[in-house]
Amino acid sequence: MLLKNPEVFASVEKIADHYRSNIANRFTRRALTTLTLDSSTWTLIETFTERIEDYRYQGYHLDELYTQILAMSRFIFQARKQILPNLRFLAGTGAPDRVSESDRILRDMVVNNFGSNLKILSDKLNELYVRIASIDKELAGSHPPVYSKIAELKEIGRYLVE
Repeated sequence: MLLKNPEVFASVEKIADHYRSNIANRFTRRALTTLTLDSSTWTLIETFTERIEDYRYQGYHLDELYTQILAMSRFIFQARKQILPNLRFLAGTGAPDRVSESDRILRDMVVNNFGSNLKILSDKLNELYVRIASIDKELAGSHPPVYSKIAELKEIGRYLVE
């Protein structure tokens, strides 16, 4: 069954915009490459944040959307553990380099706000997950919802909160 809910599309779009602007930008990209995530997780994140128009046209399969939400959740979890404590160094703010004064200021803003921006991403992703699960329950009727068939979804709270 395909999901073509305008509220879901709007939420995914907001999450993707926030991710691209505040998390995976030119100042943090080098740090993000240090994350220990498998290639399938990175592919799911890229699909979730870059191919929104494709899904707007065709709709989302619930199981596919859940796996994309899980991938982004794993990203948030790992970013909090691996990047947040070391971002100043990973983004190059600890070493003198040849960047313009305006780029240095922007880089420092990105580094200083990274934790807050991860929290915002986490909150938006959680809201989307709750909305999808609610829609899933309605669509399932007397059958088990799709989320009950994906065991790792039980970990989503831990991924988004810790």
